[in-house]
Amino acid sequence: MPATVPVRVRLAPSPTGTLHIGTARTAVFNWLFARHLGGAFLLRIEDTDRERSKAEYTENILDGLRWLGLTWDEEPVVQSQRIEAHRTAIEQLLASGHAYRCFASDAELAAMRERQQAEGRAPRYDNLHRNLSPEQQQAYIDEGREAVIRFRIDDGSTITWNDLVRGEMRWAGGDLGGDMVIARRAPASAIGDPLYNLVVVVDDAAMAISHVIRGEDHIANTGKQLLLYAALGLTPPLFAHTPLILNQEGRKLSKRDGVTSVGDFRAMGYTAEALVNYMTLLGWSPPEGIGERFSLEQAAAVFSFERVNRAGARFDWDKLNWLNAQVLHGLAAGELRQRLLPLWQARGWGEGAGADAGWQEDLCALLGPSLSLLADGVDQAAPFFATPEPDEAALALRTDPGSRGALGALLERLPQGPLDAETAQGLLAEAATAAGVKKGVLMKGLRAALLGSLKGPDLLTTWLLLHRLGSDRERIAAAL
Repeated sequence: MPATVPVRVRLAPSPTGTLHIGTARTAVFNWLFARHLGGAFLLRIEDTDRERSKAEYTENILDGLRWLGLTWDEEPVVQSQRIEAHRTAIEQLLASGHAYRCFASDAELAAMRERQQAEGRAPRYDNLHRNLSPEQQQAYIDEGREAVIRFRIDDGSTITWNDLVRGEMRWAGGDLGGDMVIARRAPASAIGDPLYNLVVVVDDAAMAISHVIRGEDHIANTGKQLLLYAALGLTPPLFAHTPLILNQEGRKLSKRDGVTSVGDFRAMGYTAEALVNYMTLLGWSPPEGIGERFSLEQAAAVFSFERVNRAGARFDWDKLNWLNAQVLHGLAAGELRQRLLPLWQARGWGEGAGADAGWQEDLCALLGPSLSLLADGVDQAAPFFATPEPDEAALALRTDPGSRGALGALLERLPQGPLDAETAQGLLAEAATAAGVKKGVLMKGLRAALLGSLKGPDLLTTWLLLHRLGSDRERIAAAL
């Protein structure tokens, strides 16, 4: 392909389910490649599976890509709206002799596969109807048989291409399963629904796609599609087959592994920045100097297929969690509040005094350094918005005379008005002295009273935040 051809790549998801992490990683690589070379990133919705394709899946895919920041450059192409172009291509192949009608019934095909398995051979179509005479075809038509349309594949041919990830690739025609069905069964006078390999070729050519970047599970399809490009007189794009995403056992990541859709990761509290960052690392090694924590734009500036690995990429939850924590820790308190506020509001939090934006930002500043997931910002914020039920350790302190005495002394000294850090420290020292206990005993009891637990964020900041809401007095009194 001449170097002057504009770079145009595409993501072609099928709206038969939600946006899968593997599809999203393919989108990331396409987007990075396009942006690196100043090209276009396009979308094509492959909805020709009418029974399984649903509008809500299309919207889920588009929403997921927007959330990840993978913006596209033209209106998405909807494959089902191009069926006439697909049928025109099939008519061209029939007219040129590259395709033919096959009348083999399902029962005959099943019997053929059984014979091949019994003989220890891999199941494949035996090209039985490749050279039917007009009389034989008419006899099948008279029987009322419908026909699929098959594309001729020469078993002796060799398909080659230079893969941008894997180098020179060679595929024997005899390993492609026999003549390929390119249209579903229909009356002999008609052309049934066109199938995947045919429509992909026609649509990629129509969209002037320069590079097809997809998972390695499509390698066999590439061999078939290159034959179709040649038969239709079309210039093929360049191909790059990226490694699969594997689970911890080294198998292809699937629904059996639990979380696999982008929406699932989002619901769990992962950020878009961390997820795209991690997906980029699933199969791509960044050059020295960029590190492992980077933005899409930073990755696009240095992206190339020379650093894409051939081996499968194992999904590492620890690495994703680390990246997500880095993103959250780097957010300003105001930005973190914007992300947490919808989650808080979904719980009915943030009314009254707790609705103050400044107070909420101060709460985010307190919690931010300890967050790994956005969901942590819900769990850790809970005792600030609603009085928590004390755990066993906190309940045990309520019977401790020293702790109770110190809390009582603190409650007597607690001002109704504003409280600053210096004054609060002085009150703690006075109350501990008055109760005849060490300051640490009071601090422990105060934490249990305010948070219902002996664990939590910085105690002084926690106290000052709750004092601004006017809830510290109530909680301390309830602990006595």
